[in-house]
Amino acid sequence: MPMNFETVEVTTDLLIVGGGMAACGAAVEAAYWAKKSGLKVTLVDKAALDRSGAVAMGLSAINQYLGVGKGKNTVEQYVEYVKNDLMGIARDDLVYNIARHVDGTVHLFEKWGLPIWKNDDGDYVNEGRWQIMINGESYKVIVAEAAKNALGMDNIYERVFVIEPLLDGDRIAGAVGFSVRENKFYVFKAKAVLAAMGGAVGVFKPRSTGEGLGRSWYPPFSTGSSAYFTIRAGAEMTCQEVRFIPVRFKDAYGPVGAWFLLFKSRAISAIGGEYMVERREELQNWAPYGLVKPIPANLRNYLGMLDVSEGKGPLLMMTNEAIGKLADAYKDDPKAFKKKMKELESEAWEDFLDMTIAQALLWAATNTAPEEKSSEIAAAEPYFIGSHSGASGAWVSGPEDIAPADYFWGYANMTTVKGLFAAGDASGASSHKFSSGSHAEGRIAAKAAVKFITENNAQPNVDAAKVEELKAATYKPLEVFEANKNFTTDPEVNPAYIKPKMFMFRLQKLMDEYVGGVTANFSTNKPSLDRAMELLEFMKEDSDKLAAADLHELMRCWENIHRMWQAESHVRTVLFREETRWPGYYFRADAPKMDEENWLCFVNLKWDPATAQWDVFKKPVIRLFD
Repeated sequence: MPMNFETVEVTTDLLIVGGGMAACGAAVEAAYWAKKSGLKVTLVDKAALDRSGAVAMGLSAINQYLGVGKGKNTVEQYVEYVKNDLMGIARDDLVYNIARHVDGTVHLFEKWGLPIWKNDDGDYVNEGRWQIMINGESYKVIVAEAAKNALGMDNIYERVFVIEPLLDGDRIAGAVGFSVRENKFYVFKAKAVLAAMGGAVGVFKPRSTGEGLGRSWYPPFSTGSSAYFTIRAGAEMTCQEVRFIPVRFKDAYGPVGAWFLLFKSRAISAIGGEYMVERREELQNWAPYGLVKPIPANLRNYLGMLDVSEGKGPLLMMTNEAIGKLADAYKDDPKAFKKKMKELESEAWEDFLDMTIAQALLWAATNTAPEEKSSEIAAAEPYFIGSHSGASGAWVSGPEDIAPADYFWGYANMTTVKGLFAAGDASGASSHKFSSGSHAEGRIAAKAAVKFITENNAQPNVDAAKVEELKAATYKPLEVFEANKNFTTDPEVNPAYIKPKMFMFRLQKLMDEYVGGVTANFSTNKPSLDRAMELLEFMKEDSDKLAAADLHELMRCWENIHRMWQAESHVRTVLFREETRWPGYYFRADAPKMDEENWLCFVNLKWDPATAQWDVFKKPVIRLFD
C-alpha cells in the first residue's frame, strides 16, 4: 500500500451520497429536520454539485407536474399512467407518495429562480399532460445552490468517489471512497446513509463510437454506483431486468419529447409509412397495456423497430411538417407568418441548447434546418435508470399511511438494510419521477432517515481492519500499473494488466452481443444469456488486474467495476423472467409473448455479503387503485 495516501475520517449522523436531483432534495429536507434534532448531515459527491447528475447539462421541460391544485389531474391518475407505461409493473404506493408531493417541489424550484414558461393566464405551459416547459439551462445550478445553502459547504465533500459501503451486522455504518484530485482516502462513519448516486450508462455498447465516444442520452459519469453500493450492502433489489431504451435524434441523442408533444410532429420510416398508424394492430398482442393512451414508451419503440428490422429505416422526425402546420394559422398574414416561423425555429433550436448542445452542433454540421427538412431518429442503447421510463433500483419501504404490509418495514424509502435509504435512480419500481420527482423523493427519504436516526441514535461500529482492507483494494490498480508498466514499450498494451477503457469496451461488447444491445437488435435468449454469465465470470476474475496510471484512471477502474455488477444483476434477472414483457426495451426470442398469469410480478434479487451468493425471486404486484 502506498504510504502517501492519507486517511481522512468523517463522522456524521446522516450521509447523503450523490449530487443529482435526489441528493439535492435530500440535502434541503435533511438540513431542515436535522437542525430541529441537533443532527449533522454530510453530503459527498463524485463530481461538483453545480453540474452533477442527469440534469447537469440542462433541461427543457419538467416531466412530472400534476397541477393538482388547479384541478388538472389527480394523483391516482398519475399512478394509473405509470402502471400502464411499465406494462403493469410498478409500486402503486411509491409512485403515489412521490406524485402527491411533486407539485410542491416544482413550486420550490420556481421560488429559487427557475424560469418556467407561463401562458397569458399566468398558468404553466404544458408540453404534454404531465410535462411543463422551462428555460432549464441553469436548472441544476439553481437546485444545487439551494442544497449548498441548506447544508453549508463545510458539510459537502466534492470530487470524492464513494465506492463501498461499511456495515455493522445488518445495519449500514457508513461508506469509504477516495478523492479523485488528492491523495486522500475517506472513511465516512454514519448512523444512516442515503444512496442517490444515479443510474448507469456505458454497460452496453453505445451507438456513438469513435469520434462520438462518450456521447449518450444519460450522463456518461453515471456508472451504476447506486446499484453497486446497495447490492454490496446486501439490499434487496428490484426490476433489474427493466432497462430503458429512449428513441432520440440520431447520433447526438437530442430530445424528441417537445417534438412529439409540443410541436405535434409525426415520425415516419424512410419509405414514408407512419409506423404508429400502420402497425397499430400489433398493439393488440400486448393488451391490456397496448390499448391504453398514451401508448407505453417501450411499445412506441417497438413499432418503429419493426420498420427498421424490415429494412425500412432510417426513421425520420418530420420537423419541417410540424413547424409548417403550427405556422399555418398565420398563412394569410405574411408578416405574422414569418414572425411565427421564426419563433418556432427558435424554440426548436432552444430545445437542444437547453439540454443537448451536441445535437444542435450536429444539426449545424449536417446543414439541417428543422423548418426545411426532416431529421433522423433512432433507438439508443440500453440504460439503467429508476427515475425515467425504467424501474431498476433498490426495493424500498413505502409510506406508512398507504403502503400494504408487504411493502412497509418502518421508514419510507429505507432499503432492506437497516439505516440505508435510496432515492432517485437508486430506488426501484417507482418510475416516471424524472427530475422533479427525484428531488421530491430525496426529500421524502431524507425526512424518514432523520426520523430513523432519532429513533436509532447509537453510532454503528466500524471495523478498522475492514477499512484497511478496502483501502488496499481501492488503490490496488495503481500498484498493478506501477509494478508492470515497464514490461512493454506501450503502457496501454500489457499482458500483466488491463486498462479501464479496454475493460469497458470488453463489457460493452459482451452485453451488446449477448444481452440484447443495438447489434443484436435488442433481442436475446437463454443460450445467449448463459454465455453472457460465463463471460462475466471471466471479467470478474480479470478485474483483479485493472490498472491505473493516475487518480483519474483509478476512478475509471472503479466505475467499470460498478458497471460490471449492474450488468450481472441485469443478466440474472432477464434470465429469470421467462417472458417478453417490454418489447422495445428487450425481446426474449425464446419466450416472445407476455405471460400475465405467471409473470405479472416483480423480479427481485439479493447478493449476500456474508456468502457472496445471489438469490433471484418473485415479489407480488399489489394494486392500491383500480
